Amino acid sequence: EVLSLLQEKNPAFKPVLAIIQVSRERGSIIDEILKINEDTRVHGLALQISESSFSNKVLNALKPEKDVDGVTDINLGKLVRGDAHECFVSPVARAVIELLEKSGMMSFRNAAIFYLLVFTHCIDLSVGVVSGCFSLKQRPPKLRRLLPLLCFPPSDIEISRAQTPKAVDVLAKEIGLLPDEIEIYGKSKAKVRLSLLERLKDQADGKYVLVAGITPTPLGEGKSTVTIGLVQALTAHLNVNSFACLRQPSQGPTFGVKGGAAGGGYAQVIPMEEFNLHLTGDIHAITAANNLLAAAIDTRILHENTQTDKALYNRLVPSVNGVREFSKIQLARLKRLGIKKTDPNTLTEEEMRKFARLDIDPSTVTWQRVLDTNDRFLRKITIGQANTEKGYSRQAQFDIAVASEIMAVLALTDSLTDMKERLGRMVVASDKSGQPVTAEDLVSMVLIFFQLPQGTPVFVHAGPFANIAHGNSSVLADKIALKLVGEEGFVVTEAGFGADIGMEKFFNIKCRASGLVPNVVVLVATVRALKMHGGGPSVNPWGLVFLQNIPLVADGCCNLQKQIQITQLFGVPVVVALNVFKTDTRAEIDLVCELAKRAGAFDAVPCYHWSVGGKGSVDLARAVREAASEGSRFQFLYDVQLPIVEKIRTIAQAVYGAKDIELSPEAQAKIERYTQQGFGNLPICMAKTHLSLSHQPDKKGVPKDFILPISDVRASIGAGFIYPLVGTMSTMPGLPTRPCFYDIDLDTETEQVKGLF
Repeated sequence: EVLSLLQEKNPAFKPVLAIIQVSRERGSIIDEILKINEDTRVHGLALQISESSFSNKVLNALKPEKDVDGVTDINLGKLVRGDAHECFVSPVARAVIELLEKSGMMSFRNAAIFYLLVFTHCIDLSVGVVSGCFSLKQRPPKLRRLLPLLCFPPSDIEISRAQTPKAVDVLAKEIGLLPDEIEIYGKSKAKVRLSLLERLKDQADGKYVLVAGITPTPLGEGKSTVTIGLVQALTAHLNVNSFACLRQPSQGPTFGVKGGAAGGGYAQVIPMEEFNLHLTGDIHAITAANNLLAAAIDTRILHENTQTDKALYNRLVPSVNGVREFSKIQLARLKRLGIKKTDPNTLTEEEMRKFARLDIDPSTVTWQRVLDTNDRFLRKITIGQANTEKGYSRQAQFDIAVASEIMAVLALTDSLTDMKERLGRMVVASDKSGQPVTAEDLVSMVLIFFQLPQGTPVFVHAGPFANIAHGNSSVLADKIALKLVGEEGFVVTEAGFGADIGMEKFFNIKCRASGLVPNVVVLVATVRALKMHGGGPSVNPWGLVFLQNIPLVADGCCNLQKQIQITQLFGVPVVVALNVFKTDTRAEIDLVCELAKRAGAFDAVPCYHWSVGGKGSVDLARAVREAASEGSRFQFLYDVQLPIVEKIRTIAQAVYGAKDIELSPEAQAKIERYTQQGFGNLPICMAKTHLSLSHQPDKKGVPKDFILPISDVRASIGAGFIYPLVGTMSTMPGLPTRPCFYDIDLDTETEQVKGLF
């Protein structure tokens, strides 16, 4: 009937099904699949392949729209969400689902989940329904226990919209803010004024807690969710004042593969749409300021290349109504040059040349343009190709906005004065004599406005990534929160990705800048990630490891144990928070907690905040409170006075477990230049993949005896760190084959955004 309807509109339409049959493992399977994917004559593709060829990589090579058996993650994901009308479902599976549904034994969605469990873990199986219970027969291996099927709670966005946030002025009053200390921004957000810190300067700080994690899967293991759940438990269930301090989400991962960063389930920041989409515009303001500076650099090079000294000087210091005078920024430049004159007409020719020419060496420009979008095609570009640029062109690149040094400055500053000084110190290039050229030589950074923490009892300020930046929310947010909660209260902040990246930078960079000392580290783990580290399949949105596998979890705990050891390097007690999923079994949960405590964790606690909110993290809150009372023996990992190479080597060996490091010629030259320029005493911010302790994302668990390659070294002098690039690390992420934005839409009737998670 469907075919007849289609052919009425297009008589020439003729559906074609292709079948690939492989009796033994062959490397060309994927090549054949890709050919058929692009063949417009073929509408459907079925695979008949051997067990040895059966892998996620092979199955997901299929285009979902040609996947007639519904084996790709995308079709399985739609099936498990109950969206069978939007995906392919194999005839056998559909028959099973319809029979189960018609028998009244289970809903369509749970039947779909049952099918997914069977399909992803069983080959050559038969299904029997006996007295309302499922019995599975599988040959081989021996079948492990099937988990009970649980009903799905509402989606994150449904939970968010079901809540009515307090009016922000009411909330501000509850947490001790005065009316003139906030600037209300809409109904649910407000900016907090810096005058608050002066008013509370004599108030004792509360306890300082960092949430870090094990080496994550591409989806993340729920550090934001744990942070929110812990704060809810402390405040609502233990009656302890507490605040969460989080980073602002970038649109890159929000529209890419990871999704939003508001937490999830009943432990999330609300309203999640406002949190995940633009917030109060900080990232866009940083983008504009960053790109203004980039434009100023290239424009200055162009004008210096095409004008004489005198013409350039006259345009930089023009006569207005017969009066010529320097601006304040220009007077500051004169002072840095040692020219003690304030009248533009009194400079000698040599002084005019020295003032007017920055003599930027184009090959040394390190300041890149930025965009808050994952766009792999901007990783290398050529600028200046229009005729109006008079032949001046050069290779350049875009970084993602949250990798901008301005974002790092915003996160690490402790006052407006400090921020202004840091912005001016940012090194953008070197001149032809090898001396640094800074932002204050080029442009005023007044375009950056100071966006202070806002939200409900969550302060959201700054959003640097942890793999290509230092990965922590702002120092100011933490300092304000620590004053507000009082001496017995808790401030819980989060460091991006695994403890080897975000936590290491929190201690060695953020704590150096803030002077704050953490009391406890909460290390987040999940059973699914541990199974991956134990040798299980790579975790993706719908190919989860559902069945109990004790040996796999035990083997994967090596990564958890290593991250505990990394935490202990800094002398801070660590509590492991096992973020429990519905598919985790009691045996797996108990095993992880036991191995974590054996590895030196102060305590290890399963957490259920995703499904029940703060109530599910009360045990974690008690463990954190007890650990905080034990005291911290905090110490830095290295002395900043060590040579740059030694500091890099210390992190590589002590934290990542590398045998040694290997510097590229370019990296070696940069290190020598920065040392000669006087920047050798800065801390290190490693830009490294977050998916492995090593530089290779596919190396899970605890890689050993590897050499860490340093391909390049850059300097963020305003932010106050040197950042080496490890391996092929890129500062502009790319989009996956199926980005999240396929699911994000606007409902024109309700005027609400759909598909965020």
